[in-house]
This record gives sequence, C-alpha cells and structure tokens, in this order.
Amino acid sequence: MGEQSSGLAANAAKRSRGSGGRSTAAASGRDAAGRGAGAAGKAPGSAGKAAGGQPSESRTALVRRARRINRELAEVYPYAHPELDFEDSFQLLVATVLSAQTTDLRVNQTTPALFAAYPKPEDLATADPERVEELIRPTGFFRAKTRSIIGLAAALRDEHDGEVPGTLEELVKLPGVGRKTAFVVLGNAFGRPGITVDTHFGRLVRRWKWTAETDPDKVEAAVGALFPKSDWTMLSHRVIFHGRRICHARKPACGACPIAPLCPAYGEGETDPDKAEKLLKYEKGGHPGQRLNPPRSYLEAGGRPAPPLGAATGKAG
Repeated sequence: MGEQSSGLAANAAKRSRGSGGRSTAAASGRDAAGRGAGAAGKAPGSAGKAAGGQPSESRTALVRRARRINRELAEVYPYAHPELDFEDSFQLLVATVLSAQTTDLRVNQTTPALFAAYPKPEDLATADPERVEELIRPTGFFRAKTRSIIGLAAALRDEHDGEVPGTLEELVKLPGVGRKTAFVVLGNAFGRPGITVDTHFGRLVRRWKWTAETDPDKVEAAVGALFPKSDWTMLSHRVIFHGRRICHARKPACGACPIAPLCPAYGEGETDPDKAEKLLKYEKGGHPGQRLNPPRSYLEAGGRPAPPLGAATGKAG
C-alpha cells in the first residue's frame, strides 16, 4: 500500500478514538474505504495483489502492512483488553478454560457465583463435582469443564503451593490448559508476551493474508515472526476486538472498517457504509460489551458493561 492510502486509514482510525459510538465507527470506515481508494488510485482490498489478482507482496511489504494494521487497530481500540472478568491469575485461568466453545459474556455471567463459592484453588480442588456442574452449566460442556477445573485446582494445590505457575511449560501440564489458555494467562496475569490464537484471531490473520496456516501453533509462529515480541499480547487483543466488532465471520462490515485500504479481503462483506453500520457490535454498535466489570478505559470510550446472567443482552459474537 502507498503511504497516502495508509495515512488515510490512520486518519480514519484516529477519528474513532475515544468514542465507542456507532456513527463514528461507520464514518471512519466510510473515509478509509472510500476516500482511501480514490486517493491511492486502487480499490480497498488491493493490498498484496498484482494484475490478475495474483499475490505480489514481498516479505518486507507484508511485515510493513501487518504492522500498519496493528498501529491502526491501536488507534481504533486504545481500550482493547481481555474480555474475561478476573481479579487474579487463578480466576483468569479458570475463566479461560471455561471459555472454550462459548462466549466470554456467558463465562463472565457464570463465574461470579463459582468464585464466590470457591475463591481459591484449595476450595475448588475439594468441591463436589455435581455442585460445580450446576454452577458452570450455562457455559456448555459442563461435565468435562468441571473435571478440568477441579483437576487443575488440585494440581495447583498439590504441585504449586496453590499458586498459578508463570511459565508456559508448567501451565500446559495442568488439566484443560493448552497453549492458547497459557498465553492468555501469561500475557494478562504475568505480563509475559504471547499470541492468543482463538477463532477470531485465526480468521482475521488469514483474511489479511498474514498467513495461510490453519493450525493454531503454526499461526502463532507465523504471525509472531511479523512483530516484535513486545507487541504480541496487545496485538492479540486488538485483532480479537476487531473480529468481534467489525470483521465478522459471515458478513464483515467492510463499509465501516477503518483499515479497509490495508485489507486484501475488502469487499467480502457489506461495503455500503449505512448497511455496514448496522452490523457493528458491542461499543461500536451501541451495545453492551462482554465484561460485567470492564476496565475504566473501555467505559470512558463509550463502552457499557454486560448485563448479569438472566438479564436482556445486546448483540454478542
């Protein structure tokens, strides 16, 4: 992409900073997708394409474009954060295990009662499995998840003095904990960089042509090679935020996307700005978020807390 087109994307993104409102997001997407295309003399989504649609992007160009996208996303989502409610590393570990095959919203609506009953690993390790199953039933797969969280709590009690270990090697030995869960905990509870390859992350990085890999470990390696290690944790949050709010799986809101000039997949979704605006979710669409207790920066940007379990909800994803 030319510098002029990239600059337009940056300006569009900056206009959306500090506001979670629907109109601002749509306006910035309109500027980036429309004016960016005209000024650069190419259609949004032409990044990395040569005549005839064949890939032409060099490794250097890919790195530059990927890092530009990360910078734009930092402007659009300065409040990006993990969307699981937690107060300590143990709560984050359990919540992340529970988040498999369900939404963070559902986990956040479920864990207050779980942690009130079992605040420490020692408590959960000796819990009645049937009681735990009832508490976490809303998250789905509750029997397998019960075995995992009671098992990891027992391992923490017996092998780690009741503390969550701070290394990848030790975390992945715990029941129900894989690399994705481990990196969530390391990045957000211990400040150690890691890339979280969830469904949204994998889908977007393939859509952006950062990698064609589908195996999470290979995606992690390929994307990690494009960025300084210090960027990995926040990059994960920003990409996931964008996937949940604008770049949806079935119908991305291309016409409201501030990074349209940098996206080779522009046009896969709705390009009409007004129609795209209606597809925005969470704070970008004027709906509640996923956390019952979101960080202040999210609230100050126009975000709204999620409702408790049983209350009416906004759009989720």
